[in-house]
Amino acid sequence: MKGAEIVLEVFKRENVELIFGYPGGAVIPLYDALHRADDAPRHIRTVHEQNAVHAADGYARATGKPGVCIATSGPGASNTITGLANAYMDSVPLVVLTGQVPTSLLGKDSFQELDITGITFSITKHNYLVRDVAELAEILTEAFEVARSGRPGPVLVDIPKDIFLAETTPDWAALDQSTIEETEPPDYSAEVKEVVAMIREAKRPVILAGGGIKLSGAVAELVALAEKTQIPVVNTLMGLGTIDRSNSLSLGMIGMHGYKHGNLAASRSDLILAIGTRFSDRVVGKRGSFGKNSSIVHIDLDPTEFGKNVEHSLAIRGDVKGILTELLAVAPTCERTDWLNRIYDWEKESSNRANGFTPANILSAINKAVDPRATVVTDVGQHQMWTAQYWDFKESVDFITSGGLGTMGFGPGAAIGASMAKPDQTTVLITGDGSFRMSASELLTMAKHRMPILICVMNNCALGMVRQWQQLFQDERYAETDNDEDMSFEALAAVYKIPGATVDSMEELEAALKERKWETGPFLMDLRIENTHNVYPIVPPGKPIDQLITE
Repeated sequence: MKGAEIVLEVFKRENVELIFGYPGGAVIPLYDALHRADDAPRHIRTVHEQNAVHAADGYARATGKPGVCIATSGPGASNTITGLANAYMDSVPLVVLTGQVPTSLLGKDSFQELDITGITFSITKHNYLVRDVAELAEILTEAFEVARSGRPGPVLVDIPKDIFLAETTPDWAALDQSTIEETEPPDYSAEVKEVVAMIREAKRPVILAGGGIKLSGAVAELVALAEKTQIPVVNTLMGLGTIDRSNSLSLGMIGMHGYKHGNLAASRSDLILAIGTRFSDRVVGKRGSFGKNSSIVHIDLDPTEFGKNVEHSLAIRGDVKGILTELLAVAPTCERTDWLNRIYDWEKESSNRANGFTPANILSAINKAVDPRATVVTDVGQHQMWTAQYWDFKESVDFITSGGLGTMGFGPGAAIGASMAKPDQTTVLITGDGSFRMSASELLTMAKHRMPILICVMNNCALGMVRQWQQLFQDERYAETDNDEDMSFEALAAVYKIPGATVDSMEELEAALKERKWETGPFLMDLRIENTHNVYPIVPPGKPIDQLITE
């Protein structure tokens, strides 16, 4: 088999159904094999390689399977860097194949040669440069296993052009054996017993639920544990969707833009069960202030997270689902009326919403109009935080956003991947005018494949989040944050034959939603909001999370 045929055979053995990518000289043999094969995975060509990686990212988050992406050498490979970093920060399993100059030209500053394995060393879980076609099948098979095993992450495989054309006979039988040694799960029964005692003694406990709960498939166990022990749940941004927002124990998001009652509950607690979270600075606020009056139990698969940002009283390393299952079986049934009532009082103090064409009311209307199963994708900025605050998250809803890296322009590509993963469901892309302009060219990809994506551009003619910081912390010096160009996103959508609407009021929004045009293909709404709408609460940088600015 030629190297390119080996790649397709590994794809087949790994049940790869969809690939995102962009062709170029170094990967011509692979694309030729894709073109000739009868049973090759479907390929979606995006407008830009970065968005191909974001699409593979969105697909992976929506399916739980590794997303697959192909790019050529040189600039094609370098265009994958932001997507790889984004996936690495958010623990998303990807296998990204990049073409490379022939092995005879390596190290000679050849045309479109780039040391992509050296460049991406710190933003991939692992990467490979294939120098011998005899190793290709084993390396690719291992790449998929590395990407999805343990704490998931992106893996890059750099393949010189001559390797695609070289021939060998792979030993497929040998590859049927796992390339990663299986280890016995640790015995954490003693730790679970200790946690049970801590739950019994706690008067003001809180569960801090992170994205690791989704990755391990432990949503049901989390909710059951919370309800049995009557411990309220605060979510990190990545953990949203692990508990139904309508559940009385759900306190919404915690951290810099968390709800006041959630932040206060965590700050006043005497026990924090932190599950599948890395305690990012946006969650914990001022270093050393988080949980200073609490016992902290940290449950996570990755031991490198223990003690990295927050000191713990007890750490339990292992699969979150397995640990929660064992904990649920022995956890006490509790009543915490006084503690919960205290939290609800804090919530009542900050639950007022303004009338009119505001982000909260806009998102509420969209939320009610779309299928409750709709996948929600955001870009990065104020609109992202408004969505985190106001969307009525259900346990079954996929929420796909750029958490750790905060990548503007992530949304369109991720929405493409999510929509291809679940083509029978609506995908809602909530973006801002600044973020959307970075990847608006992907309207072409959405239009070509008639993807049922509702694109909601929260357009305040500004780089809203940066502008808010300038207002609050830079004495209102708005340096380069106004988007005052005279342009129309509705007209831009029309260039791609995508229907759209420019919306300035709740009445116009209701009328646009009533037509449900997104059910047969992409539909764009340019939501013209005032740049005076800010995200509140906000914890100023360097402050504890209970020191919020609320308006």
